[in-house]
Amino acid sequence: MQLGKLRLALITYFAATTLAQTYVGPEHGHLVIVGGGNLSDSIYQRVIDFAGGPNEPLVVIPTADGAPSYDQDAAGAATFRRLGSSNVTVLNTYDAAEANTTEFIRPLVEAKGVWFGGGRQWRLVDAYAGTLTEQAFNDVLARGGVIGGSSAGATIQGSFLTRGDTSSNQIVVGDHQVGFGFIKNTAIDQHVLVRNRIWDLFQVQHIFPNILGVGIDENTAFIVNKNDAQVFGASYVAVYDKGFWSREGSTGKEPPQDRFYFLRSGDRYDLGNRTVLTPEEDLD
Repeated sequence: MQLGKLRLALITYFAATTLAQTYVGPEHGHLVIVGGGNLSDSIYQRVIDFAGGPNEPLVVIPTADGAPSYDQDAAGAATFRRLGSSNVTVLNTYDAAEANTTEFIRPLVEAKGVWFGGGRQWRLVDAYAGTLTEQAFNDVLARGGVIGGSSAGATIQGSFLTRGDTSSNQIVVGDHQVGFGFIKNTAIDQHVLVRNRIWDLFQVQHIFPNILGVGIDENTAFIVNKNDAQVFGASYVAVYDKGFWSREGSTGKEPPQDRFYFLRSGDRYDLGNRTVLTPEEDLD
């Protein structure tokens, strides 16, 4: 398919998906979308809590890393166990045919949480997109569970797959452009301050002008349920919604046409209206 036709198809897909959804985030369950780096235990603990506690089954997906094989401590599994989780399974394949079997998804059938490790997000697409495994991920949310992930495991949760090119993670709009879409009409980037990526999501918005950009720094989570998003962690989340917000007000400020603003831990954002929530506001 020619690149222009692919982009037109994606624009149509994102627009139709948004119109069909009551909420931008999952109606049931939570997303814990983390910007990479060395994570505080408190972020892993939020995943355990949203799953329902340490006795609930968690499945860790290390596939983005691309290693030939993994042990049962891979991609954060050891940390979940150290924090008390008693039922953690590491699950991996690079074969979409295997991912489309009932035998492979058996650990996901009762899972209350899924965690995607870091690496290259296109590997997750190649292995799981369109398979029974992808449906099983969505079923975890439908049961009120949690899906989390860091770095590549963050970006895969968006509807647009930022840095999905197989040749280089420096190509922002690449040969893989569709993520798992747990959060709709949204492009997610990670390591945004540490790796000086703060301008890169504009490349996505110049092609898909209605898409929401979310850039998450390291050791920081963007936690989503329905249309409610909250920042949690050590650094900042950059929001690219074509608007502007400042803690000190915006009077007299003239931001450029390509603009973003930062949210810090504790700040909340309404994904439906694309506005920052003040402390006294709440979402139904």
